[in-house]
Amino acid sequence: MIFDKQHSMKQIFSLIGIGFCLSTAAQTTPADSARSTGKVTVIKDSRLDELAKKEASFNEVMNMSAKSGKGYRLMVLSTNDRPVAMKVRAQLLQNYPDQKIYMMYQPPNIKLKFGDFVEKAEAENMRNEILKSKIVTGNIYVVADKIEIKPDKNKDTGTDK
Repeated sequence: MIFDKQHSMKQIFSLIGIGFCLSTAAQTTPADSARSTGKVTVIKDSRLDELAKKEASFNEVMNMSAKSGKGYRLMVLSTNDRPVAMKVRAQLLQNYPDQKIYMMYQPPNIKLKFGDFVEKAEAENMRNEILKSKIVTGNIYVVADKIEIKPDKNKDTGTDK
């Protein structure tokens, strides 16, 4: 009797396994049908092309707008007093909106660097101007740094105005 139950269970599992294999082999996927006809149809939104063009033009503008190189910045402040650093930063932004301010945290100090100057004389002139305005009461140092260099618009277009 035990032999018959085991034998019949093996037959049932074998039939289920064979049935499963046959059912999966009979299915066709869209990839199979594309392979047999040799055609693939891509349906996409036309806005994707517009988005790609906009992104490419944006990247081109970003690559042309600022390059990095050797130059100078002003080390305006190094303090562990965050409110003082934020106050000086705000005053510099108000008085010199066309210049960039770089704020870094190097424990335990907050450091403020100011501007992107190609020539050391430009940095010295700005240093004197900031000292006269009394935004910063301590020393301001001219430091060599890697800066963002904005290309001259007249050079890019080839016109001298």
